[in-house]
Amino acid sequence: MIGGSTADEQLATLGPWPTPSAPITPAERRDRIDRARALTEASGATALLVNAGASLRYFTGLPWSPTERLVALLLPLNGPPRLICPAFELGSLEAGLAVAAEPLLWEEDEDPSALVADALPRGTTLAVDPLLPFHYGERLRQHGLTLLDGVATIDGCRMIKSAAELALMQQAKAMTLEVQRRAARILRPGIAASEVIRFIDAAHRALGAAGSTFCAVQFGRATAFPHGLPGDQRLEDDSLVLIDTGCTVDGYHSDITRTYAFGRVEDDVRVLWSLEQEAQAAAFAAVAPGVPCEAIDAAARAVLEHAGLGPDYRLPGLPHRTGHGIGLSIHEPAYLVRGDRTPLAPGMCFSNEPMIVVPDRFGIRLEDHFHVTATGAEWFTQPQPSLDRPFAA
Repeated sequence: MIGGSTADEQLATLGPWPTPSAPITPAERRDRIDRARALTEASGATALLVNAGASLRYFTGLPWSPTERLVALLLPLNGPPRLICPAFELGSLEAGLAVAAEPLLWEEDEDPSALVADALPRGTTLAVDPLLPFHYGERLRQHGLTLLDGVATIDGCRMIKSAAELALMQQAKAMTLEVQRRAARILRPGIAASEVIRFIDAAHRALGAAGSTFCAVQFGRATAFPHGLPGDQRLEDDSLVLIDTGCTVDGYHSDITRTYAFGRVEDDVRVLWSLEQEAQAAAFAAVAPGVPCEAIDAAARAVLEHAGLGPDYRLPGLPHRTGHGIGLSIHEPAYLVRGDRTPLAPGMCFSNEPMIVVPDRFGIRLEDHFHVTATGAEWFTQPQPSLDRPFAA
């Protein structure tokens, strides 16, 4: 499973994913809009403003990144959705829409917040996307609108994934796991981390993704830093390897980490690798509908603290939360961390990555993802079997 091949050999045997998942349909997006209206009304607001980014894509299918120019969906409780957009971008925006929306256009010398205010009765309570830039919120207030945090509406929609969303995420994660498997095969003494990163990007592309959304390749001591160290490392014999990467399918993310031995490693590395595996399994086993998110973090930490690590975020131990929500954003609510009491519900999706760090020596992170079911949890990808065997098959 580790070494013995080359990048060219591995890429030559990769091709487009044979069973692509269906994209989100316009009908599902219309259902999302109906749910958003119901949640907006329940929050006490009479309209919702969704900023460009993942949430705009969720409702409209439009993959538009936020910039200094306001692009947003204005969703009143009644009447058609309205797209706030720069006039010169109308053609591009309309080409990406998967639902009908009336355009509200603004020119470069105009204030788009005034356009939003003019489209609503004065004094309207407007629920706003929590990722709307602050200065736009202030301008909307100046134009006579009362603002309300729209997090309950947006997260209330996005946290629970549909069957179509789960299928897209399953494909993305399966693709990344296959790329991880191929990356392990190209390792050799002296290979640069940058070469592995380039291979992982090319392999994701070969499978039909638009490349890697991110990639971290860490060897030896660098694994002790959750997001690595600057510079381009070279792999040495008898080193620990940590690779963390992902891609997207129709906007839905994967994010998988494997940590394994390249040759021989110290006995304490093996002991803590097994403890990491136990903590990941404990977090998974604690999942059930109605259980608060923080209880999953507590289950993983209990394993580590029983073995003498921590407590809390002290090192050696777990320096960060156990997991994060995932979907159209790689990190999104809810979070598996103390203080997040969001009750788990079927359709919620999370990473499970209770990393162990021994400062300045090594770190071990095993990251797979699960979704909540009516009876517990289900893995998208099977966890790593052992330190020397990174993949189940």
